[in-house]
Amino acid sequence: MLEFFNSLFESIALWFSDSALWVLFISGFLSATLLPGGSEASLVAALSLEQFSVSSIILVATLGNTFGGLTNYWVGLWLPNRTQSEKHGHKAMAWLSRYGYWTLLFSWLPVIGDPLCLAAGWLRMKFIPSVILIAIGKAARYSLLAAIYFGFF
Repeated sequence: MLEFFNSLFESIALWFSDSALWVLFISGFLSATLLPGGSEASLVAALSLEQFSVSSIILVATLGNTFGGLTNYWVGLWLPNRTQSEKHGHKAMAWLSRYGYWTLLFSWLPVIGDPLCLAAGWLRMKFIPSVILIAIGKAARYSLLAAIYFGFF
């Protein structure tokens, strides 16, 4: 039985390692969760291979990173409702009422980006606007990184 799982794991690892896009997707996903990590190195590696179009690399990185942010959003939904924590709920509500959904454009930022997605779920922000703004912010980030890589800045 152990050999079966070992061979299954090896075949899955080989399948994912065959494509830099899969590595980029997984790296983007993991870096957007509350786990430590960064996807910038994977993006640069995929760009340097010159095997895929820049737009497909940006798209895959954005999708992985957005799904990671949505994972944080869904974890936030599982947290107790904001009314049960009045002290922190009022601060978060005041901040979000001041800036609204637009704060999710900054979900790509280190340190505060992951908690923003978590807070969006915790505060029960609407899903569709949250997804759109998270994805736009993350796409802008990867587009800027690709532009820097190619020397546009």
